[in-house]
Amino acid sequence: MSTRADSNLVLDYIEAFRRSKVMFTAVRLGIFDQLEAAPQKAGALAHKLHLNPEALTRLLDACVALRLLVRDDSGYRNTPSASRYLIRTSPNTFSGYIEYSDQSLYKLWDHLDDAVREGTNRWAQTFGSKDALFDYYYRDPAATANFVRAMNGFGQLASPLIVRAFDLSRFTHLADLGGATGHLAIAACEAYPNMRATVLDLPRVEPLAREYIATSSVAERVSFVTADFFADPLPPADLYSLGRILHDWDDARIHALLRKIFAALPSAGGLLVAEALIDDDRSGPVYAFMQDINMMVCTDGRERTAEEYGALLEAAGFAQVEARRTGSLVDAVLAIKP
Repeated sequence: MSTRADSNLVLDYIEAFRRSKVMFTAVRLGIFDQLEAAPQKAGALAHKLHLNPEALTRLLDACVALRLLVRDDSGYRNTPSASRYLIRTSPNTFSGYIEYSDQSLYKLWDHLDDAVREGTNRWAQTFGSKDALFDYYYRDPAATANFVRAMNGFGQLASPLIVRAFDLSRFTHLADLGGATGHLAIAACEAYPNMRATVLDLPRVEPLAREYIATSSVAERVSFVTADFFADPLPPADLYSLGRILHDWDDARIHALLRKIFAALPSAGGLLVAEALIDDDRSGPVYAFMQDINMMVCTDGRERTAEEYGALLEAAGFAQVEARRTGSLVDAVLAIKP
């Protein structure tokens, strides 16, 4: 690799957070929401949003450079990517995940050096509280709604790929544990006409989940039950799913949950796990390692290789464990009860 290539790589990493923060700020200020209605000049937009006109112009021009906005004689307008993913009213929006990243993850990552020194998450250091991560994200209705929207935006992208990574047509009832808005359950019922699904999550998630489920094309086949999957009995099903759940916890909690699921399944029942998989030789992919570092600053969990998930699942009694890449930021593992 040439010296120039080396420097470009490092310079790209140096400034990567700046691009994120420009997009985060534009979303947080409601710029893309305002421009979705019609193109606007910087001055008019600054007046509506109570912002400094010159400073806003600089931010808008940065968004043009990032290909999130287009500037022409009518003013600034959204690109198709901004309209699809950055406005709050889009069914595919990432706005919740962006706000969650900006308000929580960005602050936690500021203490990554201490996480590496001490080997523990940065929750108390960042927010001055020892409250568990989910207690914080569910601390009030507004925080709950934002976190649930964040997970839904990400899930809308990945769940259709997860449920098609394997042929699940032999299963008839899916129970998605910690299923939030039901994006995975909905995707499964859309992919498999003979499948019914139950979404299990905490009571504070229920009103939001029912809204999303009710607007889906498979609402009559998706139900919601309130429960804590660690503490409460699991609903009957021949297929359980855990979407971005196991990476939140240490091995002891995972062992307990997997044994509980195994005991609840009938023979030949399955467990579908959706997580970012690290290559077995730990050479990549980059997104899985970045998510692993995210887990280090946020939780007591981690990302794992397919081999590591296989060992956890087999220790709980599962067999026929198979992992598949989805092409998304979340991969799929299917394990069968003998």
